[in-house]
Amino acid sequence: MASVRPAAADALPWAVLQHVPHEGPGAIVPALEGAGVDHHVVRLDLGERLPAPGSMGGLVVMGGPMGVHDVTGYPWLEGERTLMRAVVDRDLPVLGVCLGAQQLAAALGADVTTGPVAEVGVGQVELTGEGRHDPVLGPEYHGLSGTSVPCVHWHRDTFSLPEGAVHLAATRAFPHQAFRYGPRAYGLQFHVEVDEELATRWRPLLPDGVTLDPGDVARIGSVGRRILQRFVTVATAAGPPGVTGSRRTDERADERAEA
Repeated sequence: MASVRPAAADALPWAVLQHVPHEGPGAIVPALEGAGVDHHVVRLDLGERLPAPGSMGGLVVMGGPMGVHDVTGYPWLEGERTLMRAVVDRDLPVLGVCLGAQQLAAALGADVTTGPVAEVGVGQVELTGEGRHDPVLGPEYHGLSGTSVPCVHWHRDTFSLPEGAVHLAATRAFPHQAFRYGPRAYGLQFHVEVDEELATRWRPLLPDGVTLDPGDVARIGSVGRRILQRFVTVATAAGPPGVTGSRRTDERADERAEA
């Protein structure tokens, strides 16, 4: 049985959790606004408190230079993972980007570890077989050369796949680049939300020798806008066709139906 969100959740704004000044939501905002979805940005770096899971219609968790285990310096990390798990359990949309993807993986019981090298700069990810059929990432397979999605990388940590998750994308150095958990929770280790405004904030902070050429930003942004628009469409649907939930999500739905 597919999971079904409470109808009241559709009327609530989404929460966007921002961790540092330079990693705002970028192209995620127009994707939400284009679908008529209200949102508010929660600035955890400015001391704002985590919202309650029942106060939102969906959740977006952005990136940052901290790691999921840096709870001494960033005590909100644990609360953020608890919130993400609670929102997933309510069958609401969740999008984790970079650190947000690592947080989502950890919230779902996966391990987050340090990878072999830093992966930073303009690049791409390769879609898996499941990724080519995914309703959010898959349609790009028909519009691009091969099975790659252009993106910006900026990470060294990585994660194992949560039990029941669907593996969507990989690179040679980091095989776990994207996953779906149930029909509405997505973790993207890479960045497709980068627009020129965001790129302008990032350029002075990137490692020596790493550049964000405006042409690359425009190319990534063109694909990224379509991916993000599809995510919002899929995430706000009652139950997207062709996508089943994880085993754990389906079991929860069955339990609710029997109650």
